[in-house]
Amino acid sequence: MTEIIRYCPHCGWERPHAQHHPAPGCCPDTTDGCCSEWFCLVCGGAAILGGVPAPSERHLPVIRSDRVA
Repeated sequence: MTEIIRYCPHCGWERPHAQHHPAPGCCPDTTDGCCSEWFCLVCGGAAILGGVPAPSERHLPVIRSDRVA
């Protein structure tokens, strides 16, 4: 298991964190399988480390201007 020391907002201290899905490519929540979910080994609080991907265009709402109010 991969561990890193990061600030835990739940504990208020630097704490060891481990990846939620430690095996490369096994995260079901991302298209590339790289997991950004980590959890504090002291309190169990979850953290998203790294960039949060922007929603893809297929998830954006379609706004139509031809509708009559």
